[in-house]
This record gives sequence, C-alpha cells and structure tokens, in this order.
Amino acid sequence: MNLFSMLELSGSALGAERMRAQVVAANMANAQTTRTAAGGPYRRQLVVFQAETRPRFALAINRLGGENPAAVRVAAVVGDARPPVMRYEPGHPDANAEGYVAYPQVDPIEEMTDLLSAVRAYELNASAVQATKNMIQQSLDLLR
Repeated sequence: MNLFSMLELSGSALGAERMRAQVVAANMANAQTTRTAAGGPYRRQLVVFQAETRPRFALAINRLGGENPAAVRVAAVVGDARPPVMRYEPGHPDANAEGYVAYPQVDPIEEMTDLLSAVRAYELNASAVQATKNMIQQSLDLLR
C-alpha cells in the first residue's frame, strides 16, 4: 500500500467515525422521546460500516483476482430492532390504555461506550494521517 492509499483509507475512516459519533449523539438526545412523527418512540440508530474495495492493478492485469481495501464508508444507518422499554406511567400523555409508555431502547452506558470507541478510532486515524503526511514531507525533503 502506498502513502497516498494510506491517506485515502484513513481519511475515509475519519468521515465514517464522525458519522458514527453523530448518530450516537442523536441517540443520546432522543433517549426520552416517546413520540415521533413516524409514530411510537424513537428507535435507536446504528451505523453499519463497509469496506470499499478496488481491484489491484497488477492482479487485475494478470486476472488473478484479489482486492485492495481503499476506503471505509457508511453502508447504512439502521434502526435497532429491539422492542421499546415499557414503563408504567398512567398520567403520561403517551400512555396506552393499560397506562404503559413506550420509551426508546437507548442505554446511556452503551451509547457512551460507542461514543468513546468512535472518538478513539477517529483519533487513531487522525494520527495515521498526520504520520503519513510527515513521511510524505520527509520524502519530499530528501528529493530536494
């Protein structure tokens, strides 16, 4: 993998992790939302990553197959399939006939763990971009 491929890969991962952090923030902001425009409580969102690959040039010429990871992309943002949490609150405006209110299945500890993971991955990719930039700069300095 050359230096520019490393930059491309880390740069795309930065964007994917930023999106993941935004989704986690939305989940945390809607942890108590019992009514949405779609009806029912807010559904926790999850980010699905996918490796975007490109065929290796030399292997493609020789028709040997094989792919080279070139980028990370957000394949989808999907709703959590878990059922809502039912709490007995008969005075709540969104309570059903039995007095239960459906709350989102959002666990603050789980969300903070996801956020910390996204932030750490973002920092690591930012460090990789910085290190690659430094290597490119050193290479250019040697050519001068």
